Amino acid sequence: MSAENPYAARLAAIPAERHEVVVAGVRTAYWVYGPAEAAMTILAVHGFRGDHHGLEPVVAFLDGVRVVSPDLPGFGDTAPLPRKHDLDGYATWLTAFATEVAPGAVVLGHSFGSIVSSAAVARGLATPRLILVNPIGAPALGGPRGILTRLAIFYYWAGARLPKRLGDALLRNGLIVRVTSIAMAKTKDRGLRSFIHDQHDTYFSRFADRDTLHEAFVTSVSHDVRAAAADIVVPTLLIAAENDDITPLSAQHELQRMFRDADLVVIPKVGHLIHYETPRAAAIAITRFLQPSDGDTP
Repeated sequence: MSAENPYAARLAAIPAERHEVVVAGVRTAYWVYGPAEAAMTILAVHGFRGDHHGLEPVVAFLDGVRVVSPDLPGFGDTAPLPRKHDLDGYATWLTAFATEVAPGAVVLGHSFGSIVSSAAVARGLATPRLILVNPIGAPALGGPRGILTRLAIFYYWAGARLPKRLGDALLRNGLIVRVTSIAMAKTKDRGLRSFIHDQHDTYFSRFADRDTLHEAFVTSVSHDVRAAAADIVVPTLLIAAENDDITPLSAQHELQRMFRDADLVVIPKVGHLIHYETPRAAAIAITRFLQPSDGDTP
């Protein structure tokens, strides 16, 4: 990493520890941020190709909250699933992890993590509340940049089918990672853009192998949050971006109506990188959502 982290000072003031646990047959690495005695714990699930570092800017603004943040199976420091990396496999793993490490925690998922988190909660993962940041609320092929999704499908297919050395080189190609990063970033702040690109350069190729990556990608574009929404009974917060290139804002409003009890907060002038570009705004929305209501008091 070479770019300055604009959130480094806040993160440095937050206690953080790395741990490992074996759940659902997966050696899982996870990080715990914040005070051990905190009244509130959030289980944070990152997005596709990233790892726990992606949600650290949001963690930096969640004062007094304990955050448990694992690397998804097959990414970062966590081993792959012992089975196919489909939605059932990820949801089963997340439920087992939550039960073992963070029982009763509020579940938060970003992007692909929103698909995994909502599926797990709909299938029985016990949580008092659910938070979805940049939720995937519509089919990826139908988003504002559906043509780019089709190109991505071919890219991951080619990476899985080419001879291993060529396939790995294609999937870890720094130029392609940078082009993807440039396409997603909306901020005009040069320092922040440099940080975002540096984050993607550093962490976007920390996947276990090309087969795992391809399976995870297929899962990410084959599902969205809508399938789980009607089966989720806990209060839910959707934090959406005004200029998201994956799920348009109109689809986020439709997604909200599919839940039994959901609030929608829209952050203006940002796209699919709320967690990097506007983490303070996301943290404020989360903090307000988690404040006790009249119904929570005796």
